[in-house]
Amino acid sequence: MRAVVFAYHDVGVRCLKVLLARGVEVALVVTHIDNPAETIWFASVAGLCAEAGIACITPADPSAPEVMAQVQAARPDLIFSFYYRHMLPLALLQVAPRGAYNMHGSLLPKYRGRVPINWAVLHGETETGATLHAMAAKPDAGSIVDQTMVPILPDDTASEVFAKVVVAAEQTLWRALPLMLAGRTPSLPNDLSQGSYFGGRNAEDGRIDWSRPAQEVYNLIRAVAPPYPGAWCMVGPNRCIIDGARLTQDPSTAATKIAGDMAPGLRVVDNRVLGYCGDGRAILVKQLRVDARVVTATELQDMLITMAS
Repeated sequence: MRAVVFAYHDVGVRCLKVLLARGVEVALVVTHIDNPAETIWFASVAGLCAEAGIACITPADPSAPEVMAQVQAARPDLIFSFYYRHMLPLALLQVAPRGAYNMHGSLLPKYRGRVPINWAVLHGETETGATLHAMAAKPDAGSIVDQTMVPILPDDTASEVFAKVVVAAEQTLWRALPLMLAGRTPSLPNDLSQGSYFGGRNAEDGRIDWSRPAQEVYNLIRAVAPPYPGAWCMVGPNRCIIDGARLTQDPSTAATKIAGDMAPGLRVVDNRVLGYCGDGRAILVKQLRVDARVVTATELQDMLITMAS
């Protein structure tokens, strides 16, 4: 059984390894050139291909005629997409007689589209997962082959959830492949009315509105915590990025009582940095940064005094 694989990121590496372990002949891999403006914190598909002796190309546009020619020349039975960042044209998907399949980082039909893990954390979900599904003209809309759930714990950051989803993707593909290779690929309904599409996010989307409830603010902090760009707010001319935080759970804590008497925003109390929210609850800020420099509670207090004067 031959496959052409479009892949990137940790999910791309792990799922490519699953194909090889299951005896699939990977005739060609299509991946991305790393963006020098992006923090590369994940494994390299191109590096794995170099180690394994797999043909690998990095076109800017998968719709280019030369990509179609190379995919056709590879004569794949199956096409897979594992966290590849571009939509694949329908004509390319139809090259593989046994179908084309994508691994998506949510429990479809929920959280279709871009950065599904970040959106799930932002919305306070308690579970997500990985779904292997048939590719169609519309993204994340094809029938479901299999999926695996993972929990989202109350203090999990998006990167911690992502690590779970990588394992879920590996498990899902490992479980599904025997039936797929035998020509008996499951086809389960993907009811699009039960979920929504979400777009990409950028650094500006991480701005904190301290007038919002504390749980909502905390979800934002968790959703974009490093290695993502981080949640941030302005203190005078300084863009302060929160790298780590903890929601104060007990409404009777001293921090929460103080918060009820103060305007929303960053404050320094007992040499601790606290973010006071619109519902009177507080978030303990464990690490605050301006650009690449960690800011202490004393330094933040000086910034707040300067801003007020």
